[in-house]
Amino acid sequence: MTTTDRTVPDVFSPGRIGPLTLRNRTIKAATYEGLSHQGRVTRDLVDFHVRHAAGGVGMTTVAYCAVSPEGRTDRHQVLWTPESLPGLQKLTAAVHAEGAAASAQIGHAGPVANPKGNGAPALSPSRHFHKTTLSFAKEATRDDLRRIVQDHARAARMAIEAGFDAVEVHLGHNYLASSFLSPKINHRTDSYGGSLENRARFAREIMTAVREAVDGRIAIIAKMNMDDGVPGGFWLDEAIAVTRWLESDGTVDALEMTAGSSLSNPMYLFKGDAPLEAFADVMPQPIKLGVKLVGNKVLREYPYRDGYLLEDARQIRAAVKLPMILLGGITNREIMDRAMAGGFEFVAMARALLREPDLVNRIEADAGVRSLCNHNNRCMPTNFTGTRCVLVDRSTTRSETWGTDAGYVS
Repeated sequence: MTTTDRTVPDVFSPGRIGPLTLRNRTIKAATYEGLSHQGRVTRDLVDFHVRHAAGGVGMTTVAYCAVSPEGRTDRHQVLWTPESLPGLQKLTAAVHAEGAAASAQIGHAGPVANPKGNGAPALSPSRHFHKTTLSFAKEATRDDLRRIVQDHARAARMAIEAGFDAVEVHLGHNYLASSFLSPKINHRTDSYGGSLENRARFAREIMTAVREAVDGRIAIIAKMNMDDGVPGGFWLDEAIAVTRWLESDGTVDALEMTAGSSLSNPMYLFKGDAPLEAFADVMPQPIKLGVKLVGNKVLREYPYRDGYLLEDARQIRAAVKLPMILLGGITNREIMDRAMAGGFEFVAMARALLREPDLVNRIEADAGVRSLCNHNNRCMPTNFTGTRCVLVDRSTTRSETWGTDAGYVS
């Protein structure tokens, strides 16, 4: 798709993803908020998304909502259980009251999961040692995979019941589906390993199950790696093939391309500073010491520029006709317009909105507005205590769980 094939949309015009029409083409990207408690919604989590909805985005994404108990990276992450539904319903209603849509990011963390917090072993395509948890992830069995596929379908059905307008299926960052795609992690010799077609089988089964569960009632977005950022990992040429398969399967309404490995190279996605001291401060021993001594081997620094994923994402754009969401360094009207001119239908913003939740409204009012985010990435370690920009004062609030129809409970 080129600008000669289509009318270039205004980023502040309505945009359509499957059955969903957004008031504009900006999306609050999924960033784990660290504001849920024991798998349930808190007042702080609702307020977090209401701020972004009131700030002008067309849709805000709740992250990360685990489909299985062992698939969490933090024991407090939202888990799709009947007990979580009342709080999620209150969250979506509050977002809708501000005129925005709400998306739920669903997935299974696989080898990135925290086995100690979850009280269950992490799962991986093949046995894998996780440096952060200092433990081995066990090889997922066929029964595990069948169960997890159905867990995704169940989560999608519950998302509809909770009032979400879309689900974003996490196929990136070496979470479980992504780890199957990666030849560096997936050493299986069965029908889920070896060739790219085999390594993509699990992701395609998940997307098929979600499509059947949703049945056109809400939009389906796939967030998928373009590359892992590590030698021997999943790479762009393979990503092009997989996105074409997803398109031909008819299981996806839009694609959001990402990059990097939460296991091996997390900063590859974010660009900018690598705040080693800030990461070390929130880690338990002996991991804290390890981060200080050798953290620069994993937390590498990459130079930041606006729209830093645009060039690679353009190669996916040229290969498929699905609507696409550009992620990575969306901070001003200029890069938004470049995305629209380059064939992207939507843009997703994360760090810039942590700094200024009302940035979208301000850019719409004045095209010359520039983000105040300086890409120091010290927001990243805050997801253990409530994701925020450290340059913004945060008043002390009591977080309560929205757990019953009667209202808040402690």
